[in-house]
Amino acid sequence: MLDFNICNKARLERDASFDGKFFTAVKTTKIYCRPVCPVRQPLTKNISFYETAPAAEQAGYRPCLRCRPETVPFCPAWNGTKTTVERALKMIEQGALDNGSVENLADRLGIGPRHLSRLFNKHIGASPTQTAKTMRIRKAKQLLNTTQLSMAKIAEQSGFKSVRGFNKVFKNLYGRAPSQVKRLNPQRCAELAGGQQ
Repeated sequence: MLDFNICNKARLERDASFDGKFFTAVKTTKIYCRPVCPVRQPLTKNISFYETAPAAEQAGYRPCLRCRPETVPFCPAWNGTKTTVERALKMIEQGALDNGSVENLADRLGIGPRHLSRLFNKHIGASPTQTAKTMRIRKAKQLLNTTQLSMAKIAEQSGFKSVRGFNKVFKNLYGRAPSQVKRLNPQRCAELAGGQQ
């Protein structure tokens, strides 16, 4: 469990030792950030904390365009304490839920789908499906920022079944189309993020 006072002190001090260990969600903007985010600090009464990016997204928050919390390497909280969860995360990262179901993944792990969902909720704070979606978006965002690939190729390489599905998930999360984010330069991202908090 996250201690609100410890997390709040860390985010107010922008303590880098907490980066990736929790995420700050701002209720008024519906955006979540890393504790080291350089934007203007929101009021304490307007925040809550989540252990993982999928947990924040499942609660209805979208990632900050400035600190890019969805790109933080998976922290220990993602791996949890169970070998089963760690194995499931590796399989999801390799695309197990891109074309397969949670039931298929659970079968590969030798457990039932309900038990797998309980383990994910306990250790990650989100479902296997939400975790897979966050991983796909993270990969797509990385490709958008670092390559000149077409949207179709980015969608395919990120594990989306179609460009349409990719566009829909991306727009739901970021509030804009992938092509709009691709066109944004780093300075413009910083300006937009600064206005959102």
